[in-house]
Amino acid sequence: MIKAVISGTGLYTPPAYIDNEELVEAFNVYVQRHNETHADEIARGEREPLQPSAPEFIEKASGIKRRHVIDREGILDPDRLCPYIPERSNDEPSVQCDMSVAAAKEALEQAGRSAADVDAVIVACSNMQRPYPAISIEVQEALGIDGFAYDMNVACSSATFGLQAAVNSIENGSADAVLVISPEICSGHLNFRDRDSHFIFGDACTAILVEREDRVGANQGFDVLGTRLKTKFSNNIRNNFGFLNRADEKGVGQPDKLFIQQGRKVFKEVSPMVAETIQGHLSALELSAEDLRRMWLHQANLNMNQLISKRVLGRDATEEEAPVILDEYANTSSAGSIIAFHLHRDDLASGDLGVICSFGAGYSIGSVVVRKR
Repeated sequence: MIKAVISGTGLYTPPAYIDNEELVEAFNVYVQRHNETHADEIARGEREPLQPSAPEFIEKASGIKRRHVIDREGILDPDRLCPYIPERSNDEPSVQCDMSVAAAKEALEQAGRSAADVDAVIVACSNMQRPYPAISIEVQEALGIDGFAYDMNVACSSATFGLQAAVNSIENGSADAVLVISPEICSGHLNFRDRDSHFIFGDACTAILVEREDRVGANQGFDVLGTRLKTKFSNNIRNNFGFLNRADEKGVGQPDKLFIQQGRKVFKEVSPMVAETIQGHLSALELSAEDLRRMWLHQANLNMNQLISKRVLGRDATEEEAPVILDEYANTSSAGSIIAFHLHRDDLASGDLGVICSFGAGYSIGSVVVRKR
């Protein structure tokens, strides 16, 4: 049987960033202006006043300290509270294409490969900037890859679902090398006027090169021991933005046309599902939690990750066992677990085991068990 190996990863980090203090300052100016504008309605009890945010609230609720973004000026403008990302002509590379190419080149360099060695591109992320032509095919063209490409969207689990698709392509012989790329521009679908979520997301792009085992050096990369996916429908994380919005003008501008969630319900319902999925996956591979050296979990919420790792291990995980990157990057949707894997794996020894796990809207959960070669 042909086996798959992760031979390289890449990361594009936007140079601009916003710390909690800056974000809160802009948000609170908006809140003050809003409440002043609607003071009479608030006084009559016809409208609830908006509540200010605070850096301490954000860090306690999420563990996030700052986030990288494509554009900071628009987000920090109290009159806008939205990134400014100019639309490009059809003859120019898209923003997601540029991000993808940057991350992909690092992954190829790390693996000692070139675009000529790649057969397929999967662009897997929460939101594509257009329906078609596929971003993946644009990236394929930009890199000069002769093969096939397609887009995937499974929200925050897109990268792990993309990894499974890549592994399947390797194992069934339809490709020898596949790039899985996640260009997440999360600031574009975040409601920066919502106190409960205005701090959650950041922007980044990851790339993973998956190859046939016989093409990779004996001590290079990570063997993919198995993948497992799980989905269960829920409205608790939702974004209704889409092309049908133009067919019902009454809905344009509603909060659910951006990211919206019932955070407490998500925490309560998803955390045990994730822990059970990882435990079941390990058991199916005849492994146990004690065999794990590292857990690269989806970087959405520090408290959530701590609970999941504790349920899996039966004790509190150390920072080494469950590394955190959301303090620097915030939630980058499907890119989060891959960023953690990219930045926190060099200390592992040959034979060490780990699990890359994502979870998010759908609900969707993706688990990928790997072993250092």
